[in-house]
This record gives sequence, structure tokens and C-alpha cells, in this order.
Amino acid sequence: MSAGVYHWYHKLGGLLFVNFCFFIGVALAVFPWLEWWDVNYFSSFSPAWRQIWLNPYFRGAVSGVGLLNVCISFIEIFRLKRFSAQ
Repeated sequence: MSAGVYHWYHKLGGLLFVNFCFFIGVALAVFPWLEWWDVNYFSSFSPAWRQIWLNPYFRGAVSGVGLLNVCISFIEIFRLKRFSAQ
């Protein structure tokens, strides 16, 4: 089995994916704890949804997904070495 041939657009796609995962992850980790979290469509949709939306456990779960995205971005940074072999 031969090594894959990577072009510039593969490298650019890898870098864009790393940036996307990192910035979405940081946003999801920080945003639930800001005051803007309370003012949106979903929290005003229904009183029951507002109770869930403002629950600290739900905010923590969203932040956990954000931290998972940040971890994925770091893993992908190390996987970018596959492009440097050529």
C-alpha cells in the first residue's frame, strides 16, 4: 500500500478544520457562563425550556462539548504531520 498524495488543498482543509474545532470549542466552553446566554430565542420559547436552559448542569454539558472540540483540535494538530512527509 503506497502513501497518499497530499496537495495544498488537503493541507488547507486540515488547517481550517483545526481552526474551526478550536474556535467553536472555545465559544461553547465560555459562552454558557456569560450573561448573553440568558437572552436568546430558546430560553424565551417556553418556561420549561428556560428552566433547562439556565440549569448549571446543562451549561456544564455544553461547556464539556466545547472542551471536547478543543481536544479534537489539538489531536488534529498532531495529525497534520502526515502532510509534512512530502
